[in-house]
Amino acid sequence: MDPKTRLALVVACAPVLAAAAGAAVPSPDPAPGISLALAEHRAHSISDVRYDLDLSIPENRTEPIRGTVTIRLRLRDPADPLILDFRQPRERILAVTVGGRPAPYDAVNGHIVLPPDALRAGENRIEIEFLAGDESLNRNDDFLYSLFVPDRASLAIPCFDQPNLKARWRLTLEVPAAWEAVSNGAEVRRETRGDRAVVEFAETQPISTYLFAFATGAFRVETAERGGRIMRMLHRESDAEKVDRNRDAIFDLHQAALEWLEAYTGIPYPFGKFDFVLIPAFQFGGMEHPGAIYYNASSLMLDASATQNQELGRASVIAHETAHMWFGDLVTMNWFDDVWTKEVFANFMAAKIVNPSFPDVDHELRFLLSHYPAAYEEDRTEGANPIRQPLENLNEAGSLYGAIIYQKAPIVMRHLERLVGEATMRDGLREYLRTFAYANATWPQLIEILDRRSPEDLAMWSAVWVEEPGRPTIATELEIAYGKISALRLVQADPRGRGRIWRQRLEVLLSYPDTTIVIPAQVDGPVTRVSGAEGLPAPDFVLANGRGIGYGLFLLDGRSRRHLLRHLPSIREPLVRGVAWITLWDAMLEGIVAPGELVDLAARALEAETDELNVQRIVAYLTGTYWRFLSGTDRARRAPEIESLLWSHLERSDTPSRKAVYFRAFRQIALTPPGVARLVRIWRQEEEVPGLPLAEDDFTTLALELAIREVDGWSEILETQRRRIENPDRRERFEFLIPALSADTAVRDAFFASLADPANRRREAWVLTAVSYLHHPLRAAHAERYVRPALELLPEIQRTGDIFFPKRWLDATLGGHNSPAVAAIVRRFLDDRPELPTRLRGKLLQSADELFRAAALRPPEPAGT
Repeated sequence: MDPKTRLALVVACAPVLAAAAGAAVPSPDPAPGISLALAEHRAHSISDVRYDLDLSIPENRTEPIRGTVTIRLRLRDPADPLILDFRQPRERILAVTVGGRPAPYDAVNGHIVLPPDALRAGENRIEIEFLAGDESLNRNDDFLYSLFVPDRASLAIPCFDQPNLKARWRLTLEVPAAWEAVSNGAEVRRETRGDRAVVEFAETQPISTYLFAFATGAFRVETAERGGRIMRMLHRESDAEKVDRNRDAIFDLHQAALEWLEAYTGIPYPFGKFDFVLIPAFQFGGMEHPGAIYYNASSLMLDASATQNQELGRASVIAHETAHMWFGDLVTMNWFDDVWTKEVFANFMAAKIVNPSFPDVDHELRFLLSHYPAAYEEDRTEGANPIRQPLENLNEAGSLYGAIIYQKAPIVMRHLERLVGEATMRDGLREYLRTFAYANATWPQLIEILDRRSPEDLAMWSAVWVEEPGRPTIATELEIAYGKISALRLVQADPRGRGRIWRQRLEVLLSYPDTTIVIPAQVDGPVTRVSGAEGLPAPDFVLANGRGIGYGLFLLDGRSRRHLLRHLPSIREPLVRGVAWITLWDAMLEGIVAPGELVDLAARALEAETDELNVQRIVAYLTGTYWRFLSGTDRARRAPEIESLLWSHLERSDTPSRKAVYFRAFRQIALTPPGVARLVRIWRQEEEVPGLPLAEDDFTTLALELAIREVDGWSEILETQRRRIENPDRRERFEFLIPALSADTAVRDAFFASLADPANRRREAWVLTAVSYLHHPLRAAHAERYVRPALELLPEIQRTGDIFFPKRWLDATLGGHNSPAVAAIVRRFLDDRPELPTRLRGKLLQSADELFRAAALRPPEPAGT
């Protein structure tokens, strides 16, 4: 058999070989990215990996970073080429030695390929001198930070860039002498040499490449001791008052999370030292590098006007990233098809951790509002994806992320905990963490552990909830005879017509003027008879998901829908009000409730609502309907009433947190001349917001909103606000946004055209804000011309951007539109691009779902408008 035929057979039989021998044999010329076959082969043949990495970082960010990495490993069999990952041009590889001797190599499709005869069974030592790539190093004028998730370590350094080849890392940085530096390991040596400093870090525990991290630059350092543990916070905040206001709360929340997790898991914090870095305009809310967590600075350094939801959000993101130290860092998924496992446990644990810190909050309501709307937003769409998704190459791993992982999965995990019991869940997770500590595991391995402890068929349960996309439709059928319930049925259907059944336990709520009755119902077939309701008096309304535990599109019976549209504000329990709001929002999206009816209900509900979490949800539905589902004519007609409503509630609210909710909504929707004039006076500091102190960010957002409304002197407002901003990072961001706000369409056109260059998309958070303003509803007609070019950029944005950027790019592009014309542009693009990767197609369908619904629901504008 000739070599090409033999190679073709090897590739074709890769899955069989992997099952039979532990790994498939990769091609000598590997494809771009890290294929599953290559990863399995390397995990089977390589072990005991250690990296010693030296990097010299110039002060000038345009100069290259020179590095040397020494890789020590054990090789089972050197019969095959050894393939490393380094996604840079060949000229950036300066030298390669194996065992101290120069070695031949090839550079193919982002890999360094070493021939078998340069290697030996057992210990090998490979040294590579290189020029680091900048794409994942986030270089700024006076600081940088690495961000390697999911497979972007190989953009910067030669390595084995897959999660199941954990390694110990030892890092040495040469940096400008005035710069601070942080990495996973503790700093063990710092030596100043003139205007340069050499900083050496201790060797880490075994971690995956995506968890290796370092940051260096002009950071300030805050140090605190909590529970005998020293913590350090690195930040760039120049407002000393803001630091003082937030500092203790940030350290306290970390310590509370660590103590809770140590108690729950039975395992002490596994990574020694504990630092975290607050990064301006960071791409994510946080990133869980062990010993060096990153956060978006604005999510932790809160303004004095922060809402209750922002305070809860800060506590949650801290708990989430801290939980990752066990779930994701100590035990890591074997492959990124199970990336959701680390995220679900981080979110699941965060909900448990945060609750005791906020005893006055209704945490059942908070869980409902934090997870269900966002999960439904993706799961109801044509592009819905399963929680667990197959993955053939890590270069597609970024497209796995989204609300299905972050919001639906915790709901499903809560279902699992209810199914097996809290104690069984906790004990199973402890066994999982002990068994796979500092190693890798799969979801089926966890299910196997739990299955042994539970009589339930968890594999069958997982098949529908975890391995399949979408949600069930559960319709309530209520029959009344002689003033009593003659029948109450829950009818389950599969929206995709595949006959799937989502087994779940519901708590059906029947509401009466003076009481409520909750009846448990096990939904495990197409029709569930709620026999406990038969013979009861006719209720005011029925909520099949009365306690907010169930998951699906819950269709109300007509009697209940009519009652809720009239009387929802009078429901006594905040949780039930929250469930009712989510149910009616779904009904509006399905065309069952008119958008105007929802706006009218929101206006009445805000008069009576006492729970701030519900206030924020109602306001979000009100503003979302206002901009997306009302016609321009109806919006203008309703604007005076809605502006007056929001301002009056702001004046009457008794806490700064609630006042902030109403002020931000008013700022977002104000359209009438009096409303806009009020915003101008507030920005000019000629009028105060009653009882609400405004911070720099508030005035910055005001300036942006006034520019988008093209008030007289809008350009002077932007220039004055630019001068007001003292922090250099925030000023640079503002300057980036200014062209997107211009009233000159040629300036906006040129700005959008500039985003075709990846270098101009480097600050992704800034780009997303700018794109959102380009497509603001007030400028949607002009921005229609940007939609198709923005969609054409999508594959490149996936290649060059971080994990959340493609979906957020789509959200920013489509979020301001509601016209049939733009909906048609999206449909034509999908028809014209059948080769678009399945996951990118799914992301686009997710982002476009509300656009499609709004275009279908929105009445035509009157002639002449």
